[in-house]
Amino acid sequence: MNDNKFLLNTPELKKESQLLNLVENQTLFNLNNCEFSIYETHKSAYGVKLHFDNIAFTAMLRGRKHMKLENKTNYFDYHPGESILVAPGETMVIDFPDADETPSQCISLSLNPEFIENSLNHLNYNFPKVDETSTWNIQLDEYFLFNNKSLASATNNIMRIAMDDNSQKDIMADFALKELLIRLMQTQARTMVEKNIAKNKSRIGFVVDYIKKNIHQKLSIDSIAKLAYVSKSNFFKMFKDELGTSPNDFILQERINRAKELLALNNSIKETAFQTGFSDTNYFTRVFKQLVGVTPKSYQNKIMCHI
Repeated sequence: MNDNKFLLNTPELKKESQLLNLVENQTLFNLNNCEFSIYETHKSAYGVKLHFDNIAFTAMLRGRKHMKLENKTNYFDYHPGESILVAPGETMVIDFPDADETPSQCISLSLNPEFIENSLNHLNYNFPKVDETSTWNIQLDEYFLFNNKSLASATNNIMRIAMDDNSQKDIMADFALKELLIRLMQTQARTMVEKNIAKNKSRIGFVVDYIKKNIHQKLSIDSIAKLAYVSKSNFFKMFKDELGTSPNDFILQERINRAKELLALNNSIKETAFQTGFSDTNYFTRVFKQLVGVTPKSYQNKIMCHI
């Protein structure tokens, strides 16, 4: 379970009398460069197929799907806080085992391929990456994503615009779609870097590896930038472009992620703070509560109750 994932806003479920279908009832909102759909299922069903001709970004809002991408993956569970990128021509095969008791609700954004191509060309020409080994590009094989704060915010924005009755919605949606594409690529990049650190030869891969291996020490941005052979200003830009966060925020989040692992092993608060690079236990507690929502002690007690 990834407890860092962010949930999306959930529109009201329709009453069953308002539905045309109890299984994957589609409410469609047409935008200039995107078809935005809300799907609801109120009845258990198995082997339901959902096909997309164009690239589609999907996200769960409520309930659970047990599904696979036809001819590509085995079955897996799909929960709120998670998103799936569906390649053009791909088909979802979906089971709804819980829908009788817990209706499922998800969204899909089927995107105009020309809009995607033009957006990526614009980014690569006008805002090239600092790391010359990297370009703005959507990775269709990196299809399963945990929603971070930025991706969830961009998705909620599109949802709000699509469902709003506004004569300017197509213009607003185009700007919002560009942000969603950037947040999607940054989320993919972070996932790929973290999964393939050993194989990753890029500067950002080297930097992430260095941070993870030295999370217990005081980390200097100046020193890390020098190790990556970039100026401090370019280092900040590289980080923001690739991963959608600042190096300082990334380091802090990595310290807290490691702290959660140590607390789950029943380490003391003081020892956990020390092993994750915090010299002050009170500061560690404040940062932990800010990022996780509870104190380290409360988090540890909750974890221990579930073991």
